[in-house]
Amino acid sequence: MYVPLDTTTEIETPEHVRFRHAVAGPVRRAIAYLVDLIIRGALIAVFMVLAGFGGLLSGGALAAASQGLLLLVLFVVEWGSYVLFETLMNGRTPGKALFRLRVVTSSGHPLQFTHSVLRNLLRAADFLPFGYALGLVVMARDGRFRRLGDLVAGTMVVVEERHLVEGPIRLHPPPTTRELGDLPDRVPLGARELDAIELLLRRSTTLPPARERELAELVAPLFASRLGVNFEDPHRFLALLYHRARGSDAS
Repeated sequence: MYVPLDTTTEIETPEHVRFRHAVAGPVRRAIAYLVDLIIRGALIAVFMVLAGFGGLLSGGALAAASQGLLLLVLFVVEWGSYVLFETLMNGRTPGKALFRLRVVTSSGHPLQFTHSVLRNLLRAADFLPFGYALGLVVMARDGRFRRLGDLVAGTMVVVEERHLVEGPIRLHPPPTTRELGDLPDRVPLGARELDAIELLLRRSTTLPPARERELAELVAPLFASRLGVNFEDPHRFLALLYHRARGSDAS
């Protein structure tokens, strides 16, 4: 079985179903963090402007109270915004959504409120001694790029890949009666063999003609020998086999 050589992690469910997730690395997460930082800075700036107009940040007897209020707002925005966004947006913040990142549990399940609270409260420890230095060291030593908050909360950040759904393979020109008559009504091909033929047929538009024919000539004689038939064009022969095996879905 092909295993991609990149930053992926495999998760097996209790039903023994395996899923692969692309793990988000430090660079991508750092850029998403900068976007969220700009948004948080804008929120704090708006509060300070509104507070200034309302006299909350004026001097005198209210100076100490205004400073305490400002610190409270900073805490709520810095830590509460992450929990709010990740809870309401199913593991995403605006920065993560922009770069197709999502926080999930280590078992691949959706993020819960308690997970978000734990991972974000421990961001203070990840920040030590400055600039998230400790968090970066921990991420570099972990196969899933998890910082301290992720390790404690049992979470990880994954990349949501976009996959295009490919349509059925069209045989052009359509098979003739003579071509189909040379093949048995039931083609004895297994699921893996059909998948291999389908992969070759789908790649035909991206491969040079010589390379496409070379690959087809390696495979077609094996099936022709098994079925006891002859062929002229190896690629056309494989397409006919796939068409007969899949039926009208491949036509």
